[in-house]
Amino acid sequence: MRALLLGLLLVATSGGVLGAQTLPQQGSAVHLGTATCGGSTCHASTQPWKNSMVLQNEFVTWSTKDRHARAYGSLVSVLGKRIAANLGLPNAHEAKVCLDCHADNVPEGRRSKQFALTDGVGCESCHGGAERWLGQHVSGTGGHAENVAAGMFPTEDSASRARLCLSCHFGDENKSVTHRMLGAGHPRLRFELDTFTAAQPAHYRVDDDFFKRKPSPTGVQVWTIGKAMQVRSFMSMLADPKRNQDGRYPELALFDCQACHHRIDGEAMPRPRAALPGRSSPRLNESSLVILQVIADQTKPEMGTLLRRQTAALRSAATSSMGALAAAAQAIADSAGAMVDHLAQYPFRPGEYAALLGGVLDQADVAGFDDYAGAEQATMAMSAIITEMDRIGLLSGDQRTRMAAELEKAYSAVDSDIAFSPQIFVAALQGIARARPIPPVPARRSYLVPGVRR
Repeated sequence: MRALLLGLLLVATSGGVLGAQTLPQQGSAVHLGTATCGGSTCHASTQPWKNSMVLQNEFVTWSTKDRHARAYGSLVSVLGKRIAANLGLPNAHEAKVCLDCHADNVPEGRRSKQFALTDGVGCESCHGGAERWLGQHVSGTGGHAENVAAGMFPTEDSASRARLCLSCHFGDENKSVTHRMLGAGHPRLRFELDTFTAAQPAHYRVDDDFFKRKPSPTGVQVWTIGKAMQVRSFMSMLADPKRNQDGRYPELALFDCQACHHRIDGEAMPRPRAALPGRSSPRLNESSLVILQVIADQTKPEMGTLLRRQTAALRSAATSSMGALAAAAQAIADSAGAMVDHLAQYPFRPGEYAALLGGVLDQADVAGFDDYAGAEQATMAMSAIITEMDRIGLLSGDQRTRMAAELEKAYSAVDSDIAFSPQIFVAALQGIARARPIPPVPARRSYLVPGVRR
């Protein structure tokens, strides 16, 4: 994550509506296995090919550098075995609830002879079952658009990629990490599309040929679309009676962990934390929602106003009934969906980046000093914006150096929920605020909504 200021990889979008394509794991195509892609003349070259449109060493990058390739292995690790035992499972490496995210767990009837579940999260986990598109892909008789039409998943589309990543890094209607799983020792989930894309070991080359084959949004656009999709996924789960409850209780994975616990790790049980002003009871994790409000305020002000009103209604419903809470969450999910479509077409202008950064700083200043999840999302948001500002030449050399140093401090502060340092985070915010270009809008605009402590 900290390497983002060295240059954000550009990733593409085709403007799909809410990533409507069927996810690879739920599709009907047979998955042929990573071995099908791993030939030395296909994607397993030890070195990039000089005259090829693609690197041809994608399989090597995945197998040696990508943590997705080790996802299955974590199920047979000491921690994996402990979590399974705590959940009362015979083991993790055969449990569907674990395999659905730690492997390409398609049904038996959709696995070829070369398919191996032990490959973890492999090529077809993201690019889709290759049964129908592999032939023309290998022969070169069709381009990328033809491959997508034949069933390849469009990872270049920001909304589609966000939906795919979130299906494991948060959950969807088919799978999710619950509070019971977190209590059993499963690591806390976190996600932000632009940051996670940039931190991913790149197995593609962004060059002129890439731009010809695929459209290319800015990192800020990827960040904003990913954030809207993240809010939509969260609120959809909160609105779903099959997923928003655990017996008689709400699904506590949807709440702010630090509102109740000092520390969350696999070695020690969480401990109650001292009550903070305005936090005497569990509260929903709104870390992505408040960032989306900032984005909406800059790109579609009337939506920002609506989201703040809907957030106030959500908080009120949380003390009313599960039915009222679900209805309030669905309203926000619908607004977030509308924001995805809006942001996919929104022409971000250079002058807006400083205002976006100012909005994030203001929001973090208001509510982020002791809110770990909020501080974490604010840090990744600032990283995306600052990187884009630097890329297009909006920062002087001194500003670049100072903001990079302060962003490093912010990342250090949120490096672990166990050791979160509000003091370091606050100091980093102040340093970024001093170094940033001042936007041509009134300073210190308030993003407070009813019910937020000052």
